[in-house]
Amino acid sequence: MTTKTDRRSLNRALLARQLLLDRHELSALDAIEHLVGMQAQAPTPPYFGLWSRLAGFEFGELATLLTERSAVRTVLMRGTLHLVSARDALALRPLTQVIMDRFVRTGNGRDLSGIDLPAVEAAVRELFKEPRTDKEMRALLAERFPGGEPELLNWAARTVIPLAQIPPRGLWGKSGLATHVPLEDWLGRSLDTEASLDRLVLRYLAAFGPATVQDAQHWSGLTGLGEVVERLAPELVTFADENGKVLYDLPDAPRPDPETPAPIRLIPEFDNLTLSHADRARIVSEEHRKRLFTVNGIIRAAVLVDGFVHGMWKHEKKRGVATIRIELFEPVSKVDRTAIVDEAERLLAAAYPEAKSYEVEFETELS
Repeated sequence: MTTKTDRRSLNRALLARQLLLDRHELSALDAIEHLVGMQAQAPTPPYFGLWSRLAGFEFGELATLLTERSAVRTVLMRGTLHLVSARDALALRPLTQVIMDRFVRTGNGRDLSGIDLPAVEAAVRELFKEPRTDKEMRALLAERFPGGEPELLNWAARTVIPLAQIPPRGLWGKSGLATHVPLEDWLGRSLDTEASLDRLVLRYLAAFGPATVQDAQHWSGLTGLGEVVERLAPELVTFADENGKVLYDLPDAPRPDPETPAPIRLIPEFDNLTLSHADRARIVSEEHRKRLFTVNGIIRAAVLVDGFVHGMWKHEKKRGVATIRIELFEPVSKVDRTAIVDEAERLLAAAYPEAKSYEVEFETELS
């Protein structure tokens, strides 16, 4: 039996799955695994994302996970950099390697026709016996392949073998060039070749459902998941959205009442909350999506009011003053405005306890 559902019901279900209706008493590692990783194209967003989801989260907790190699930054879903547990890195990379293979096969906008990929892979495995930055790898590959374009060779190298982007990159308050080593070498374990696409889809639904096949494919970057969902269908429940599309879900997953209050939340850049469905209407209107998503691939940090994107924010710290600047897309009540300020001040205090002062500014005053 297929049950009808609406945008607001899908919104509350997504917020519940994403740990955003309440702050949860989970470890950072457990939260990262529940979320099936966090997009990490920039170093800082996962820290803000975990703070918005977890009670008592301290930024040093994630830094410790990275330095102890319990969590790792590596390319996975959609061919983008994700923060995942070590266990998930080894399980998810074999499943998403087809994305890398597709990049190599098509060039992903680059001309790889003149590159001997097996030779590049052999060279890369030898050169990565120690950590390398992109600059170092470009220079070394240029020596090995005279006449080749260093940038293109380095791009090909990063697709043919799984790599880990290692600390200090990704550590809160630290800086450093992106430096890579082979994933299996960094974690001291082999890839999990027994990982299952069925399990991946079920985990996606647990963190993002109810969802369509197209949603799951959009999040993962994989194709052909219709066959997987069809195989799993007897275990799932189905819904029809306002456009008649069929959505699948786990029978016992939380689906709160659509009138459940949703607190103010500050969601960081690139957060999977805003980009992991083909149809994002459950979290952001099309009008607001055009402002949140830039033409050059940046997904800005979002302000959630009543569970939906109502604005964006950015932060900085200069001369001891930590500041969050907020741009609202539409007016909010005085109560919500006060809650936005309170949430922003708490975030600044958690991120920059050493700051002399904290400021919250609204770039556009709406009434």
